[in-house]
Amino acid sequence: MKVNVEKQPDQTSTLFIEVPPDEVTKEWDAIASSFARFAKIPGYRPGKAPRKVIESKFKKEIEDELTKKLVSKSYHDAVEQSNLRVVSLTNLEDVKIGEDKSMRFRATVVTAPEFDLPNYKNIAVELPSAEVKKEDVDLALERLREQTADFVDVAEDRGAQLEDFVVIDFEGTIDGKPVGEVAPNASKTLQGGKKFWLRLAADNFAPKFCEQLVGQKKGETRNVIVDLAQDFVIEELRGKQISYSVTLNEIKQKVLPEMNKEWAAKLMPGKTLEDLRHQIEHDLEHEKEHEIDHAKESQVVTYLHENTKFDLPAPLLRNEMRRVLGELVQRNRERGLTDEILKTKEKELVEGAGGMAAHRLKTRFILSRIAEAEKIDVSKKDVDLAVRSEAARYNVSPEKMRRELEEHDGLNSLAEQILLGKVLDFLKSNVSVKSQSEAAVSEEKHE
Repeated sequence: MKVNVEKQPDQTSTLFIEVPPDEVTKEWDAIASSFARFAKIPGYRPGKAPRKVIESKFKKEIEDELTKKLVSKSYHDAVEQSNLRVVSLTNLEDVKIGEDKSMRFRATVVTAPEFDLPNYKNIAVELPSAEVKKEDVDLALERLREQTADFVDVAEDRGAQLEDFVVIDFEGTIDGKPVGEVAPNASKTLQGGKKFWLRLAADNFAPKFCEQLVGQKKGETRNVIVDLAQDFVIEELRGKQISYSVTLNEIKQKVLPEMNKEWAAKLMPGKTLEDLRHQIEHDLEHEKEHEIDHAKESQVVTYLHENTKFDLPAPLLRNEMRRVLGELVQRNRERGLTDEILKTKEKELVEGAGGMAAHRLKTRFILSRIAEAEKIDVSKKDVDLAVRSEAARYNVSPEKMRRELEEHDGLNSLAEQILLGKVLDFLKSNVSVKSQSEAAVSEEKHE
């Protein structure tokens, strides 16, 4: 097989591939024989029609089948023969079968950038302490108290105070018009609501809203004025003044439970307060392990980025940026942002997507090259385990999960994730941990 490689800009290459006649003829004969066995030709018994008749009647079908089988195989052979690190096939075109039964076609591919790897073993990292202190456990217990607090009604004649929790009905207007009429994209909370729970705090909800409720009593209705900033996220509301009619229905005070054995038994039936402390300590140890692992990974990737220089292929960067932008938009929609609000953040989202896409791609290229250098690969068993794990996560059978992944080319993505994870595990197991004195010296140099 002849292969000529023509390099183009942006890490793109064109492969001119010619498959020799004997190889094409062999495949052609196999396909034609298959047609001959099952074809129904008037005047001939099945399987007895002459080859010339079969080839004349089914020429197009034979060529289509031949192209389907041989082009894919020949393309992969050509990539291997050319020693190209292909990361994306963008086009297969101009497939031609000559009179001599040779086959020619052209493949356009995006190749991985060429670069030198830095010394990736014994990367120096600074790790947080693995020790769980008594103060850590105490703080976690306090958070549990906060989470299990009761909310009790205050005395009937007491007005609302900062740090109370109130239940209100409120409705906002601007120059006598409902907020939703002036700004249809405004959140429902900004427009008003019924039986709305609110913690009275200076930094909570709309500017100066909570402070104006101090002293308000149950059943009382007040007018609360909110001035919005000139750079408010919703264009129609920038610099506007909202007038809220606020009726206070309930005033509640947060009461923390006493830290005793009864409280512990509610959280862990049959267990004591000391048992609860031990469980929290155990959970915090696991959190510390994850924190240390994350610190290793973050510093390893940062080191690799800072010490490896190359340009990213523009076509791949564009595709990855579109993918990341879609993720960011979906994430913001799930947070409750409307498409109209997202349009106002378009520039910010595009810039964020560009940075994330470049970081992802660069990380992938570097880790893939380390996988080559260290002969790290992904086995069928690795993929099978990952498929079963994904199936359990979505509560479907492994067979169904595999079918869904195959339909969307997900198995290749899954295998890539496994490979990159293995490389990161390898790198993290070979880091050099800085001592506290080394970390202090390093910090002084950066100041």
